[in-house]
Amino acid sequence: MIEIANVPLSGLLLKSGFIGTRVMHTSRHPGGVCLHYQHKRRVEYIDPDTRYLVPLSAQTQLIESLASQDQAVTALVSLRGEPALEITRFEQDDPATLQSGEAAAGIAFSGAILAAITFLLGFAFTSTRFPDDVRLLLIGATFSTVLSLIVYASASGELARIHSNTFGRIMKYGNVLSEFGGVLPFLISLPVTYAQASGDPRTTMVLAALLSIGIAWYERSEFSIAHRFRKSFVEVVLMAFTAASPLIGAGVVATGATSWPWTAALACALSGRTWLYLYRRGPEAGTAGRRQWQVRE
Repeated sequence: MIEIANVPLSGLLLKSGFIGTRVMHTSRHPGGVCLHYQHKRRVEYIDPDTRYLVPLSAQTQLIESLASQDQAVTALVSLRGEPALEITRFEQDDPATLQSGEAAAGIAFSGAILAAITFLLGFAFTSTRFPDDVRLLLIGATFSTVLSLIVYASASGELARIHSNTFGRIMKYGNVLSEFGGVLPFLISLPVTYAQASGDPRTTMVLAALLSIGIAWYERSEFSIAHRFRKSFVEVVLMAFTAASPLIGAGVVATGATSWPWTAALACALSGRTWLYLYRRGPEAGTAGRRQWQVRE
């Protein structure tokens, strides 16, 4: 709690990500009040059309403004040479609705990936030239994607028991299994499938190079699962090998070399990354390095 009259300290706290949430009548000075500051631990959005200024001397108006739980002090400005507080209304989200939408999106995405992997696996079984080790890789991808669907369904069931507070942990399992057990094996297997269907090594290598570049870009982007966790040297090496796997696998198949070592290495790399994210990393990093409240555009 900070005295409202303490302008320098209030300005420092507001610039550091704190917000003033309520007025406390605990001042040591007669007639004075204190402002309770709180640091936001998660990102919330504010309505840009509801912000207004209250002079620091208008304590009665300030008390009335902060009586609502969705309004808070977000900045200290100068109004005609007098310090004034910016009052902002925060948007109130419904956690159950947001979690329900996230679970539904996960189920829809994993279902689509499962359909694509199943189609590719069917082609692999009908082709007599398709490598057996790549068939096993696709079978493993099918199994992992089905597991992710089960996990997402379990997360949906947790919505009925939201007090248990395990939704985020369950969704992490589903996200990791879906990406490293389903999406990446499926994408990496595409050049191998094309090599078997076309028999053209040149176009196969071009396709494999494009896929490797795309996977490398995705791994470094903010959209990937890896972006949500801290990285180590071993993990960076595994990421590099995963990105290069389409090019390596296509080259092995196009030249007619034995592909078992490549498949085994890829399976170990993806399994190792899955183990790292599930058991050696904490929760997904959601708001590190970002301001804890933002303006809704």
